Amino acid sequence: MGPLQGIKIIEFAALGPAPMGTMLLADLGAEVLRIERKAGAGSRPTAELFDPALDILNRNRRVVALDLKRPEAIAAVLRLVEGADALIEGFRPGVMERLGLGPEVCLQHNPRLVYGRMTGWGQQGLLAQSAGHDINYLSLSGALHAIGEPGRKPVVPLNLVADGGGGAMLLALGVLAGLLEARGSGQGQVVDAAMTDGAALLMSMMYTLKAMGQWQPERGSNLLDGGAHFYDTYECRDGKWLSIGAIEPQFYALLLEKTGITDPEFQQQWDRSRWPRLKEKLAQVIGTRTRDEWCEIFDGTDACVAPVLDMDEAPRHPHNRSRHTFTEVGGVVQPAAAPRFSRTPPARPAPPQTASDPQALLDWGFNAGELAALREQRLL
Repeated sequence: MGPLQGIKIIEFAALGPAPMGTMLLADLGAEVLRIERKAGAGSRPTAELFDPALDILNRNRRVVALDLKRPEAIAAVLRLVEGADALIEGFRPGVMERLGLGPEVCLQHNPRLVYGRMTGWGQQGLLAQSAGHDINYLSLSGALHAIGEPGRKPVVPLNLVADGGGGAMLLALGVLAGLLEARGSGQGQVVDAAMTDGAALLMSMMYTLKAMGQWQPERGSNLLDGGAHFYDTYECRDGKWLSIGAIEPQFYALLLEKTGITDPEFQQQWDRSRWPRLKEKLAQVIGTRTRDEWCEIFDGTDACVAPVLDMDEAPRHPHNRSRHTFTEVGGVVQPAAAPRFSRTPPARPAPPQTASDPQALLDWGFNAGELAALREQRLL
C-alpha cells in the first residue's frame, strides 16, 4: 500500500530528523529495515530519552539489531545494501566510513543506491564535526533571531524548523529526488541533507521580504512575526487563545465586522506605526469573550480566525476528525500519514517495533542457513 510500495530502504538507527524523514517514506509504503546496534554495543539510541514502544517516529518498519563492531556484521549489511534502493543514516560525518559502510563502499556494492545523509551542519563546512541541536542550526539561518516579541529574547519554535522542516522533510525530498533520477540514469548518489541548509531554505519568503525592504530586523515588528495586529494570537476571557490571520482586505473586513469593531483607526490596516496600538485595542475586544464563543461567532466565515488548540484538543477538532488527520495506533494518538493519495493510499501506520526481528533478513534475501550462521556467531 502507498505510492512507494516496492522501494526498499535501509535505515541506521539515529535520533530526530533521520528517523522522521524515514518515517515519512515508510508511511507512504516504502519497505524500511532499521539497523540497530546489538545490545551491549551501543544499542537503541532512543532508549535513554524515549520509551521505544511509544516512539512514533519509528513506526512502520522492521528492526534488526547487529553487532556493527564485527566485520561479519558489516558484511551482512553490505549484503542488504545490494538489494536496497536507498540507505539513510544520521551520524556525524565520518562515522559510517569508520564502520566500513561509507558511500564509496556501499555504491561499489550497489551502484544504483541513493545514500541519504542527515546531519546538522552538513558533510563539509567549518562546523561539520561539531555537535549541535535544532536550536543551534536554527540560529545560523536567521530564523531564530526573527521569532519572538519586540524587545524580548528569541523564542524557540519547538524543534519544528530545523529538525522537522529543514531536516526530515528535506531528507525525504532529497532521497525521493535521488530515487527518481536513478531510475533514468541507473546511478545512485549521496544526498547531503543538512539542517542548517534546510532551516535557511525555509526562510526564503522572509529573505524575499527583506530584499523588498518589507522586513525589519526587530522581532515582532513585521507582517508574519506577530507585529501586525491582524496576524497574531490573542487571549480570550477564559485564558484560552485565538489565532488571527486576516491579511487580505476582504478577510480583514470580516474580522472587524464579526468583532463589532467600528473604531475608524482600524481602517488604517497597513499603517505600521499604528500596529502596536491597534494590537492593544484588538486584545481588549478579544478578551471580552471566551474562545468557544469567538469560534461560534467566526464559524463558517473567511475571517481567518482559529482556536489555538493543545495536543489533547487537536485530535478532537471536528475538521481534524473529518479528515482523519490523527489516528490511534497501539493506544497512542498520533498524526496520520500525509499527504493523501487518490489511487495509492498508505496503509494504516504500524506501531514501532521494539525488539529485533532477525526473520526480516529472510525477506531481504538471506537464506535460513545464513541466518543460522549469524545467530551462531552471535552477530544478531
